[in-house]
Amino acid sequence: MNLLLAEVAQATQRLADAGVPSPRNDAEELAAFVHGVKRGELHSVKDADFDARYWETIARREAREPLQHITGRAYFRYLELQVGPGVFVPRPETESVVGWAIDAVRAMDVVEPLIVDLCTGSGAIALALAQEVPRSRVHAVELSEDALKWTRKNVEGSRVKLVQGDALDAFPELDGQVDLVVSNPPYIPLTEWEYVAPEARDYDPQLALFSGEDGLELIRGIERTAHRLLRPGGVVVIEHADTQGGQVPWIFTEERGWADAADHPDLNNRPRFATARKAMP
Repeated sequence: MNLLLAEVAQATQRLADAGVPSPRNDAEELAAFVHGVKRGELHSVKDADFDARYWETIARREAREPLQHITGRAYFRYLELQVGPGVFVPRPETESVVGWAIDAVRAMDVVEPLIVDLCTGSGAIALALAQEVPRSRVHAVELSEDALKWTRKNVEGSRVKLVQGDALDAFPELDGQVDLVVSNPPYIPLTEWEYVAPEARDYDPQLALFSGEDGLELIRGIERTAHRLLRPGGVVVIEHADTQGGQVPWIFTEERGWADAADHPDLNNRPRFATARKAMP
């Protein structure tokens, strides 16, 4: 075992003791980041090339600073995104939301599907859809100027049309024309603040996390926005907390002009997102 791998083993134990959920992964990611290699190449770093700054990054992660803030990058489906303070770090569970959305758009058999991403944050969802649905026209909106500093970097050179604004009144020029509305909005109840993981509670922007006493405040508003934007037969996909399974589909009722409202599980088989179709007139 070379020096770096021995240090990674020690770092893994330190991170585990600090309560970091994925200590081995994070210790290796930080070692690869500091030494400019891939995780599978850590064994190739010569002992003389060991960089003591590795332990500075471990100390930051030990204090529960997000891994992605330390490295400045987050991976999402086939994307590498720039992230940091002020923007919500995309989570792996959202990848299943996007996967469902992509399948839904492809099933529509629309030549150039029109897609809107509400509360885009880093731009992860919008960029994944633009990349994986080649002829799609993707519009994204974000309210926070702090988040937009990162979003603009990520969407530069892409087909995503980004605007700053409120998700509740965004894109009036697209009313009744959109094929798919997708969103990963804030959905944590304010009463749950103390139970949120430190990486999210202390580093993700509050605007991207919390939404009223029951966590559903913004989702109720997005229901109205989605109904305004979608064409008849168009689909909405919205992420929610696994504890909100069964609650969100009831927001998309037949009385409000929806059909086929349903919940869907994530990779861990927990209810993670709801979908509904705008009813035909």
